[in-house]
Amino acid sequence: MMRRLLCWATAVAASLIVLNLPAQAQVPTSFPSKPITLIVPFQAGVSADLLFRGIADSASKHLGQPVIVDNKPGGSATLGPATIANTTKPDGYTIGQITITAFRVPYMQKATFDPVKDFTYIIHLGGYTLGAVVKADGPLKSWKDVIDFAKTHPGKFTYATIGPATTNAIAMELMARQSGVQFTHIPTKGGGESIAAVLGGHIMSMVESPAWAPQVASGDFRLLMLLNGERSKKWPDAPTLKELGYTYEFDSPFGLAGPKGMDPAIVNKLHEAFKKAYDDPKVSELYEKFDFTRRYMNTADYQAFVPKLASDEKAALEKLGLAKHE
Repeated sequence: MMRRLLCWATAVAASLIVLNLPAQAQVPTSFPSKPITLIVPFQAGVSADLLFRGIADSASKHLGQPVIVDNKPGGSATLGPATIANTTKPDGYTIGQITITAFRVPYMQKATFDPVKDFTYIIHLGGYTLGAVVKADGPLKSWKDVIDFAKTHPGKFTYATIGPATTNAIAMELMARQSGVQFTHIPTKGGGESIAAVLGGHIMSMVESPAWAPQVASGDFRLLMLLNGERSKKWPDAPTLKELGYTYEFDSPFGLAGPKGMDPAIVNKLHEAFKKAYDDPKVSELYEKFDFTRRYMNTADYQAFVPKLASDEKAALEKLGLAKHE
């Protein structure tokens, strides 16, 4: 009788221990047991899409399941993040690229997500190379020429980006203010339209990621400067903003995130797989081919970086008068 009571007590104690184990210990070790969807907030075929398809392919090998890219362009690259924040489960099976505009649009207009509170940040992967080009046979040979022209012809220097929420447009307006000049921003639908407008003499400059690279290589465009913090190996003669006397730099940081509430064990598995993909030589070649900057942060560092990034973007928008009124 005593032995049966002892066995019963042992069983009860064991069951209580299991019930009180932390949730992380109960995560199934089989994750992932089905394909993972990776939302890219750009059209198929653009450089960001091609980079993430390479990253997804490499990560698939380490996860043991396919990582399938789902393109959701729109909303200045915020349709994808909005989908993640509002319609997906925090089970790790839907994640996506989070770009800098996800940290701007919610402070410029009503949005369906909060960039700090509504995501689980997994891994930071890099940024964009961004530069300003003009027609090579035009009168503007340097950035000093641009500022001199803008001082004598207020508002006559025109530049194209894909919208006012882009890093490029924000940077240009901050530069104009610091230089005491006025530029005129002309939004376009994308790189192809901007290139045609500059080549046709309808817009003086294009400020974008390197959709302009073929025209620079052919001699049709002149690259005047880069918004990044360091000079490019591909265009070593192009000065950076700080070299031109400005007090900031831009590279449009991006990384991967899922909806809020993801289990740390699943986040860790995803981080490890995508870190191995980031280190894959074939993926490194894609970074170089499409002129992306490499800047890795682990989960903890990325999550600590996010609130500061959001605060800085909000402050910049308020300075420019672009922040929404509460």
